[in-house]
Parts: sequence; structure tokens; C-alpha cells
Amino acid sequence: MSYTWALGQRALREAWRTPEALVPTLFIPLFFLVVNVGQAGKIFPSASTGFLNGQGYGAFQLPSSLLLAASFGTAALFLVEDIEGGYFDKLRAAPIPRTSIVLGRLIAELAKGLLISTAIVVLALAFGISIASGFLGFLLLITLTALWSVVFVGFMQLIALKTRSAAATNSGGLIFFPLLFLTPNFVPRDLLTRPMEIAATLNPVTYVMEALRSLILQDLAWGRIGRGFAVVAVLGVVMLALNVRVIRHYD
Repeated sequence: MSYTWALGQRALREAWRTPEALVPTLFIPLFFLVVNVGQAGKIFPSASTGFLNGQGYGAFQLPSSLLLAASFGTAALFLVEDIEGGYFDKLRAAPIPRTSIVLGRLIAELAKGLLISTAIVVLALAFGISIASGFLGFLLLITLTALWSVVFVGFMQLIALKTRSAAATNSGGLIFFPLLFLTPNFVPRDLLTRPMEIAATLNPVTYVMEALRSLILQDLAWGRIGRGFAVVAVLGVVMLALNVRVIRHYD
């Protein structure tokens, strides 16, 4: 565990040394939140739109912004720098567990995810969005968002380890946009067309989004919350196992 913690601290220092890399992580999700609410806010007034539970449309859109903020995967680009600079080969030659090499960066990503999701939610609260599930819901909201960021970075690290290319790793992050738009992003799932509803049902991101949305719009709906955390847990285990496997067979 000491190796994991030491590597996690190093990964955090990498992020603090390049704060400009965090600016898009905050600006772009907030930009989409403002634009989406500006386009559709009048179509779905809070007083007559049942799925908003009395809140504005911004509350419905906030989970999309949180997932977008959690899906930048910048930590994988730092991994490419380590590969290109030779530091990654030194880590592989050192007598430390391969899981520590992976978990160190993922722990750092969890810390960043908690910080960024907290900042976005606090800004949203300042604009009148409320968390219907209370303080516990707030904690679950930022925790689930941060855990999704860990899963996504695990996926991005796979690309980095396989390609060893910053350009390929950066492009790999674009896969999130189709996944985001194949969810009940603008309306609930039962209002989608049948083909879109099927696609959203098969998309694991849907269940994370619905869990986040339930925490904002409803009191603690444990069924939806449980499904969101279950998806993140399963994908997290798969990503961790694949990362460790790739490092063990790394040539």
C-alpha cells in the first residue's frame, strides 16, 4: 500500500504542476450546462414538467455536466509522458507490485474527481439547483462522479499502454461523446423513441447518469443509486484487471 500511496502522491503533484490542464475540465462541462439549459429550459418549465420534480431544467442537466467533467482522462496523458521519458520502464524494473503502478494513478484521479465534482455542484447550488436527497445525497453524488472518473481513466490508460502515443490516447477520449448522447440526456428514458430507448438501456453510462439524476431530483432512491454504483464497481474491476494484465505483458 505504501508504494501505491507514493505513486498516487507523485501523480497528484503532476496535476498540481499543470493547473491549466484542469481548466477545460471545469469550463467545458459548465459551458454545456449553460447552453443546454438555454436551449431547452423554456420547453421544460419546472411548474408543468413532472420529471423535474419542481426544479429547473438545469437540475436535470447537471448529471451530464458531471459525467463530462469526469471523462477527460488527462492522467493517461501523464502516463504517456512517463513511457516516452523512460520512467515507466524504471517502475516496471523496480520490485513493486504491478497493481501499485495502476492504483497510484487511479487514487490520484479519485482525489481530482472529488475536487472537480464538488466545485461543479457547489457552483450549481449557487445558481438555484438543489440536492433533493440532502447532504448524504451530495456526498453520494460527488463520490459516484469521482468513481466514474477512475473508471474512465482506467480505460484511457489501456489506450496509453497499448499505443504509447499521446495523440492516440487523446483521441480515445472522444469515445465518451457517443456514449453520453446515447443516454437519456435531454429527457427521461421513457420519453425516448424506441430505438434510442434500446440503445440507452444497453449503455452502461445511462445507469450512472440516472443514479446521479435521482440524487438531485429525488429523495434517496436506492434502486437507481445501487444500479449506478454497481455499474461503476463492475467496470472498475474490469479496467483494473485489464490494466494490470497489460503491464505484466508489456514489452
